Amino acid sequence: MSTMRAPVRVSRDDLPDRVTIWEVGARDGLQNESSVVDTATKVELVHRLAAAGLPVVEATSFVRPDRVPQLADAPAVMAGITRVPGVRYPVLVPNDRGLDAALAAGVTEIAVFASATDSFAQRNLGRPIAEQMAMFTPVVARAREHGLPVRGYVSMCFGDPWEGAVDPAQVIGVCTELLASGCTSLSLGDTIGVATPGQVRSLVDGLVRSGVALDSIGVHFHDTYGQALSNTLAALESGVTTVDSSAGGLGGCPFAESATGNLATEDLVWMLDGLGVETGVDLGALVATSVWMGERLGRAPVSRVVQALGR
Repeated sequence: MSTMRAPVRVSRDDLPDRVTIWEVGARDGLQNESSVVDTATKVELVHRLAAAGLPVVEATSFVRPDRVPQLADAPAVMAGITRVPGVRYPVLVPNDRGLDAALAAGVTEIAVFASATDSFAQRNLGRPIAEQMAMFTPVVARAREHGLPVRGYVSMCFGDPWEGAVDPAQVIGVCTELLASGCTSLSLGDTIGVATPGQVRSLVDGLVRSGVALDSIGVHFHDTYGQALSNTLAALESGVTTVDSSAGGLGGCPFAESATGNLATEDLVWMLDGLGVETGVDLGALVATSVWMGERLGRAPVSRVVQALGR
């Protein structure tokens, strides 16, 4: 039996013509690995992802080494990357010290990481949700002074393992605070993968009604309950054009134990290709990259498309 190497294309008028895939495998994907991946492998992963046509490759995170040992080599990774014109290489920055290090490394785009719930803010940031902006506002302001775009990640947008359901108004409040502080875009995180399509459309529509520009909204789904692609399609139907994903389905969240892997980039590209939505991504090259990375991690990627095409 032969495997189809590409989906049949059937376009839909109610979807965006093009979607920007925000590849998080080299940062969010690797941060949860128990064995430390060497710097050269991380640099090659970034190079391979860019070569596969991904327009945004989140490269690393300038965090405290004792918090995320996997990313302790962030300066070396940034120094090792040969940057391709037209490809963006954002990094995560938690505080002023991280921003100092990122600027020294020649970073041109950063992200900060906020929470939509008190419980996760306390565990991840060490302070309640009401105080998290005090951490981010000076970082965002300084980054903007240097001309850097700043993305605001918002975790636990659809459910929290300690609090359960999350009030959409609370999520919208955090999002609008981030934008008011100077963030140029948002990423709505389903950190534990509990969202369903109606919930996604409702939150996106609520943000737009609150004055948030559609083109500033990205989505970041985890596939814990198998809903990541369904939720992505719902977001696209609402007009969202930026989707986060991770090559091979790498990653989770080290500070939320019930968080499983990210939406696999290959599975996303297969769906978008089939819908006639342009991404600029070479699926074959991407599959080969995830197979290569899986060999280095000693396990097969969880992506269904990699499993189908990577043999």
